[in-house]
Amino acid sequence: MTVKKIVIVLGATLVLVTAANAADLPRRQPVYVQEQAPIGKMPIGKSPVGKAPIGKAPGPVVSRY
Repeated sequence: MTVKKIVIVLGATLVLVTAANAADLPRRQPVYVQEQAPIGKMPIGKSPVGKAPIGKAPGPVVSRY
């Protein structure tokens, strides 16, 4: 009975170590091809970032029980 448990534990350990080693193997990644950015088409100043009213934040959230 004891030998059977040892064999099962050693087998499970071998499987775990093999799977962990296979997960760490390097794989070839596809090369990212970056296309040319359009020149003169950048929407500078068109985004709403920084255009919110300063000091006009909504009131505090109060929960009622």
